[in-house]
Parts: sequence; C-alpha cells; structure tokens
Amino acid sequence: MRCTVFGTGYLGATHAACMAELGHDVVGVDVDPGKVAKLADGVVPFYEPGLDEVLQRNLAAGRLRFTTDYADAADHADVHFLGVGTPQKKGEYGADLKYVHAVVDTLAPMLERPAMIVGKSTVPVGTAAALGERARAAAKVDVEVAWNPEFLREGFAVQDTLRPDRLVLGIDGARDRAGWVEQQIREIYADLIAAEIPFLLTDLATAELVKVSANAFLATKISFINAVSEVCEATGADVTMLADALGYDARIGRRFLNAGLGFGGGCLPKDIRAFMARSGELGADHAVAFLREVDNINMRRRTKVVDMAARACGGSLLGANVAVLGAAFKPESDDVRDSPALNVAGMIQLHGAVVTVYDPKAVENSRRVFPTLNYATSVAEACDRADVVLVLTEWNEFTALTPADLDPVVRTRSIIDGRNCLDRAAWRDAGWVYAGLGTP
Repeated sequence: MRCTVFGTGYLGATHAACMAELGHDVVGVDVDPGKVAKLADGVVPFYEPGLDEVLQRNLAAGRLRFTTDYADAADHADVHFLGVGTPQKKGEYGADLKYVHAVVDTLAPMLERPAMIVGKSTVPVGTAAALGERARAAAKVDVEVAWNPEFLREGFAVQDTLRPDRLVLGIDGARDRAGWVEQQIREIYADLIAAEIPFLLTDLATAELVKVSANAFLATKISFINAVSEVCEATGADVTMLADALGYDARIGRRFLNAGLGFGGGCLPKDIRAFMARSGELGADHAVAFLREVDNINMRRRTKVVDMAARACGGSLLGANVAVLGAAFKPESDDVRDSPALNVAGMIQLHGAVVTVYDPKAVENSRRVFPTLNYATSVAEACDRADVVLVLTEWNEFTALTPADLDPVVRTRSIIDGRNCLDRAAWRDAGWVYAGLGTP
C-alpha cells in the first residue's frame, strides 16, 4: 500500500522506515530540509540501534523516499500517518499541539480525494475528535481521522514497530466511512496481524488514553520504588533485594522496579504532566492528583544524587573534580531530553565543581544543551584525577567497569552508583567508597 508519514523525528523516521520494511510504498515528510536531506542520503539524524540498516535497505529498494513537498505527499497516498512532536508548553504542564495543527491545516486543503489522517503522536484525550472537525472544515473532500498510538522504547524502536506487543486503532464509529478506515489499517498491518499480534479496535478517546495511561503507570511504578528506596535509606534496608522479592509476585513483576536516578526522556515526564493538565480541563484533576507526587519523587532523586556527591567531596562541591559517566536519559540512546544524568551534571557544576561528562553516544547532543560542561572521549579521560565518579546512565560500558579500570586515573576512590547497576561488594572490597540509592 501507499502511505505517508508526517514528521521525521524519532517517531516519524522510525515509523516511515518500518512501514517500508513491511513492503509499503512510503513517503516521509518534514518541513526541515536538513532532516529530509540526511534521511534521503540514508543517514539517521539520531542514534537508534538497527534503524540505519532498515532505512538504507528500503531507500535502495525504492520503497521509501523523503520530501518537504506537502502537495507531493497529498497526491501520493490516501493514508497519512501523523508523527510530529507534542512537547510540553513553555511555562505550563499541557502539551503543545502546534505541530499537529500545522500538519492538518497544511495537508487537508491539498487533498484531492477521500483520505484519512492516522495519528501516532501522544496527544491529550479529545484531540483526535477535534482534529477531525478541523480537517473536514479545511478540506474539499471527505477526511477521516483515526488514532493508532505508538509504544516505542528508545533502543528497541525497530523491534517495537515491526513486532509490537499490541496494535491499537481508535476510530470514530459514528462516521459512515469508519469501516473503510479499519479495513485500510488492517491491510497496512496485515503481516503483524497474521503474526497474531493483538489488534484492538477502540473509540478515539480510548486510543488516545492508552498511551498516556501506559506512561503514567510506568512512571508511577518507577517513582514507587524510588519512594520506597528513601525509606530503605532511613532504615538500612536494601532496596535492590526488596525489589527482587517484590518482583517474584506476578501481580507486580520486576520490570521498571529499579530504584535509582529516576526517569527522563522525551515521553514520560511531559506525558504525565500533559495528562494532569488535560484531566484538570475535564474537571477530573482529582483522579490523577497522585501523578504530581510521582513527578516530585522523580525530581527529588536528582537533588539526592547532588547531595551525595557533595558528601563524597567532604561536604562541598566547590573546586571538586567530578566525573559523570552517562548523559543520555537511558542506554542505547543519544536522547538527552529531560535527562536526569545531564540535569545532575549541570546542578553539580552550579555548585562550583569542575564536571567532566562522558557518554558513548550523547556527547554532541549534551554539548548543545550544556556547552559549559567539560566533555571527554573515554571513561579514563572523564575520570582523570576525579574526586568522585558518578555512574548515571547504565550503559554496558559502565556496568562492566571494575575498580582496576579506574584505580590508576582517579584522585579519590569514591563512586556513586546512580542506577544501582554496579557490583557494590566488588567495589567496596577493592577499597572504594561506594554509595548507591536505597542501599546500606
């Protein structure tokens, strides 16, 4: 089938490449000519394992191309995926829908035959219905709006697109062409449905709520174990062993139950805030009031690590030499949006320390956000004459470190494990001062 994908950021570029991988004829559309040129040359403008191979393979096969021309895209297909960003509004909790609106306002008047716009972006509930009215008011042909939320994990995005754990499609059942919308989407995902991936057909509002509810639940689970880790710190209990014990309960499970520096990235923080904002608009803010404390707990973890670094340096960070290992918000990503690691590095610098950051993939993105930090090209360079080493992103390169790796370069054998990902017994046995979150 033919389809377009509007937006070639993390979500859009991945979806476009993977739809082509499924055999469809795909055009990716963006207003940024620089992004379009890179992707057309087979260069992914961000780090995502395996995506460059999928992109290059489908460009070569002629199933995928990129353009800035909306008219070209409008003529190419009748199914248009919407994958632009919905960032947090400046100074507010709510989601900024200006990019979503811009696509619909530009595309709809160009449509020459009945078409559908299928949302992939995470949006406040009620957005899809409003977009349907907006698109039909601007178009001279019939336009349907459906919602097909994405559930991508950075670092696993190709796998999550080609073999997701479920497919959700929200449609307006009151529309005459609702059956056509469902048929077209089932055709696009025919290979996935044939592989027995669950296909859930819902109304528009439910589909919009699925993604944000999933993110709110994951954020709550992470903040729950981090709240418990504060109690562990007050009592001498071990949060890692406690999480292991909890994880054996099938009702709870061990995943996302890791105490540490907390969550960040371009989804969880802004999505739970947008959920709170939209719930308030709907008069249901009391229903998600707990998410404010989820957010508070998460942000408190960052301050805690800064305090731990100060204690490790004798009570003051002024003039201390601090090594920060990790800048991306999670491993296997170069995404530094709302990164706890980079946020901590910046706060430590504001306390007067000399901070040197190393990350295998996120240094350039970090430099754009925090140009005043020092950046290294290796662990050894970052840790040279360090008074304390902070492990803040659990890259395999960092979790595999041993005391012998750092003994020759640091000034003081002190390490803070912000992700509880190191073998603390090994570090302590080697004479290091080890500090973790929620551990004795």
